[in-house]
Amino acid sequence: QVYLVESGGGSVQAGGSLRLSCAASARFVTGYAMGWFRQGPGKEREFVAAINRDGSTTIYSDSVKGRFTISRDNAENSVYLRMNSLTPEDTAVYHCALRASIWAAVMSREYDYWGQGTQVTVSS
Repeated sequence: QVYLVESGGGSVQAGGSLRLSCAASARFVTGYAMGWFRQGPGKEREFVAAINRDGSTTIYSDSVKGRFTISRDNAENSVYLRMNSLTPEDTAVYHCALRASIWAAVMSREYDYWGQGTQVTVSS
């Protein structure tokens, strides 16, 4: 079983920054793609960013491209999401996910393990 634990969420004013972290429980996760998704109040879960096994390929949604950066540290079994220029529309619970594949994907159904999420609230 793989456990994913997110941290780093919080409240910030518009224009601010946060860095989310996701720690995985098992070493073998370093061989797999990871992603970040978010679910805002009253909204469907949406793709944010993903990264392949070795970090050589990243994918971003149009809404965060240029503001968010996904990265990973396989030695630490962790993946990160640096979020800059935050807006109230970024308010959501952010979940990290692991896909049992070396390749990143944008569809939530392609991910096999999920964390509980961390709340990000951006005020105007």
